[in-house]
Amino acid sequence: MGKPTGFLEIDRKKPLEEPAKKRIRHFHEYGQRFTDSEMQEQGARCMDCGTPFCHMGIEIRGVAAGCPIQNVIPEWNDLVYRGQWKDALDRLLMTNNFPEFTGRVCPAPCESSCVLGISEPAVAIKGIERSIIDKGFEEGWITPRIPVNRTGKKIAIVGSGPAGLTAADDLNQEGHSVTVFERDDRPGGLLMYGIPSMKLDKDVVLRRVHLLAEEGIQFIVNTEIGKDITLTQLREEFDAVILCVGAQKQRVLHLPGDDAQGIVPAMQYLSETTKAHLDGTKPRLDVSKKHVLVIGGGDTGADCVATAIRQGCKSIVQFGKHPKLGSERDGDHMWPSDPNVFKMDYAYEEALATKGQDPREYLIQTKEIVKGHSGEVVALKTIQMEKVVGEDGFHYFRELPGTEKEWPADVVFVAIGFEGIEEQVAADSDLSLSRNRIAASKVDYATNIPSVFTAGDARRGQSLVVWAIKEGKEAAQKVNQFVATPQPV
Repeated sequence: MGKPTGFLEIDRKKPLEEPAKKRIRHFHEYGQRFTDSEMQEQGARCMDCGTPFCHMGIEIRGVAAGCPIQNVIPEWNDLVYRGQWKDALDRLLMTNNFPEFTGRVCPAPCESSCVLGISEPAVAIKGIERSIIDKGFEEGWITPRIPVNRTGKKIAIVGSGPAGLTAADDLNQEGHSVTVFERDDRPGGLLMYGIPSMKLDKDVVLRRVHLLAEEGIQFIVNTEIGKDITLTQLREEFDAVILCVGAQKQRVLHLPGDDAQGIVPAMQYLSETTKAHLDGTKPRLDVSKKHVLVIGGGDTGADCVATAIRQGCKSIVQFGKHPKLGSERDGDHMWPSDPNVFKMDYAYEEALATKGQDPREYLIQTKEIVKGHSGEVVALKTIQMEKVVGEDGFHYFRELPGTEKEWPADVVFVAIGFEGIEEQVAADSDLSLSRNRIAASKVDYATNIPSVFTAGDARRGQSLVVWAIKEGKEAAQKVNQFVATPQPV
């Protein structure tokens, strides 16, 4: 634990963030780490709670409660409080391969399960985590860990997102020769092109990729499974294959006028914008001085809002089908599960500062896309809804007549989630699928094809980076056992 009376004496504090009106001028990270003294103060708030729920790592009603990778949070909080920085780093890395990622983009289910959070603001676990790893890199404590012995076994990992990188890291440390195949021009997957740079700077991702390469992992980019290389070819060359291809098939609108020009998948917009920024080129889609609408109320939609504001959009509105959340936990989201309360994410702070209002619209349903003379989108027609409980006890959305409205739009970003893996992953193979995911149990992560495993969003569906890390670690354990066991000829 930290200081015995720390939680009584010290208020929760967030790491310093650049003001909204200033940070929208660039695509660099807007958040900083704690100073050493701030980190010690915040670590001191960790209380002797007996049973630390922060690292229990379970799901309640499908939502993470506690840290899925079981970070031993009270231990490194105590070490931070005592100024034992290197020991805190070692304890953090014991369970988390990439705390520089989770410390930036994880929604911190650990904080939702903090015992102190029952009655007071939770310990700033996420900020402390990022600060520990950032200090580790600053001090030069993070150095290549090159395996002394090699087993002679070769592992192929398809996809270099958080699950793929984690599995590659663990299997490389076991002494196997690991090759990671990535279809994009830079490794990192979701971390590189799915998360905007202002939340996760790409130098942070590449720093880790370069470190993994120094440790012996080979990265092959611009190579797509089912197109540039087949699963059969990989099986012939490698002792085992892990498919960590994500769940990147985006859902599409099925509405009148959905073929209009200017209807753009959200992830396409975010990826292309990030790539153009990294390449120093002009983005293909620039929404400067345009009316922008975002359909979908989640994090991807919020990232579209923040990106559009940085490009100088004329107006920005985000549609969500659910009601506005309350400011306190309700009976369906009791501790230690996620409180599911109203939050002002970074994108909404920026919209409020620059446009004068929160861009979110609640309980709204898009009914039609209005096209102009040249087939371009010019407006969306919507209707308001209410959420009601039916006689069967389930919740339903009911349209409210008389609430129809037309919204001007030059560009519409569709951020309504993902269906599962993309078709070419299973092309020319007998790979079994289940609900558009690769079929494999969590017991062994093995697919129906011998020597082929899967992990991350490709297996479990769209989820958090921290769950992908957990899956990558568990899949690596199963693959390590598999290659160590003589296989029938």
